[in-house]
Amino acid sequence: MRTLLVRGMLGAVTIAFMAAAPVEAQTHKLSLNFGVFSPQGEDTRIDDDVVVENLGLFAFTVDDFRGGSVEAGWLVETGDFLEVGVGVGFYQKTVLSVYNDFINDDGTEIPQDFKLRVTPVTASVRFFPFSLDQPVQPYGGVGIGFFSWRYSEVGEFIDFNTFDVFRDRFVATGTDVGPVYLAGIRFQMNETFGIGGEVRYQDVAGVVGIDQGFLDERIDLGGLTSSLTVSIGF
Repeated sequence: MRTLLVRGMLGAVTIAFMAAAPVEAQTHKLSLNFGVFSPQGEDTRIDDDVVVENLGLFAFTVDDFRGGSVEAGWLVETGDFLEVGVGVGFYQKTVLSVYNDFINDDGTEIPQDFKLRVTPVTASVRFFPFSLDQPVQPYGGVGIGFFSWRYSEVGEFIDFNTFDVFRDRFVATGTDVGPVYLAGIRFQMNETFGIGGEVRYQDVAGVVGIDQGFLDERIDLGGLTSSLTVSIGF
């Protein structure tokens, strides 16, 4: 079902981009987004998520991965009500943690750093129900994202067979595809400059691997990004 959804959205976005030709006749915009990414909550994350599994052993919360994000994009109007765009974003957050119930023999904590980085490349279609000619432009849209990510756990860990403490690093990387849903509003200040706000939800997961030393098989990369948007026409 998920594969069919992704394929369907990819097809819809492709058709919308084809409709943008010839682009010479369209209005182009540079889009800059400055926001905050909030990861999927603990109760809605995938079943075999490594972050949820880690919560039982380490002292942190899912909300600790909440952090800043930026995106730069290129938008093209395709008529009075549609706009297509591509964008590249960046998010990175390091979460500091210790074991919940274990300390070193000398009474000190056993620390770890959990680090997540995501670089999405997205293609999207936006629908403006009151047209792109209005000074106030609410919109909704869908898209497809290619999410390049890196997740690592670095620090001191316990071997529960011997209860020895050792230092190590576990790293997983990947690129996964998932749908993107967005809604926002743009205030067109003049012919070229607009400012507004946008919320964007991404639904995607990657494989970290129990065989690579992680406590579970996958990582949920889904979540909501809330952004201030700036657009500059040319």
